[in-house]
Amino acid sequence: LSVLMPVYNEKATIMEIVRRVREVEIPKEIVLVDDGSKDGTRDILRDEIEGKYPDVKVVFHPENRGKGAAIRTAIENATGDYLIVQDADLEYDPREYFTLLEPLLDGRADVVYGSRFLGGGAHRVHFFWHRMGNGFLTLLSNMLTNLNLTDMEVCYKVFKAEVIKSIPLRCNRFDFEPEVTAKVARRKCRIYEVPISYSGRDYDEGKKIGWRDGVQAIWTILKYRFKD
Repeated sequence: LSVLMPVYNEKATIMEIVRRVREVEIPKEIVLVDDGSKDGTRDILRDEIEGKYPDVKVVFHPENRGKGAAIRTAIENATGDYLIVQDADLEYDPREYFTLLEPLLDGRADVVYGSRFLGGGAHRVHFFWHRMGNGFLTLLSNMLTNLNLTDMEVCYKVFKAEVIKSIPLRCNRFDFEPEVTAKVARRKCRIYEVPISYSGRDYDEGKKIGWRDGVQAIWTILKYRFKD
């Protein structure tokens, strides 16, 4: 398993999330891509993580390019048979990798999405309008891809390496989510969803996605309905 971890200004959580991922008893590598952090995260990565662990790679972008760009860099540096996206905050629980990998390992799936809305583990309750926005974007994506996902915008997406490495990815920010969804749908990949927990944070705690990203997501959904 290759854990693809885009990082931007996460000095408060980076050491803890790396610890949690490393504790999961699955053969794996962690590919950290610092996307031009300015809050001291880069210093932590250089001083406390880079070269300290045999299962961790650290790559630095010289400037901020966005989550999608960081994921592309991580994919280029990944060597695992399966690739999973892991945010560098503490919203998602790495102990759920086992559940996410199951449909891949038993041969049913090519791609697995986590879903925060299928009745999985504990969920922090807040942000009504984020939930409504997520539902709208997922609905619009489903209409144009003919999928029936419940949570298109979820971080936890797991791919067979040969699938994700064969897809030309272009988006640089949070629009990675609708882009990759449109492109795995176009390729007729077998997609599964599994329920996951979610410990969402608010903006005071470092949440970054905003309404402009929602507008960009709408454009991306429409664009990749007709373009690969």
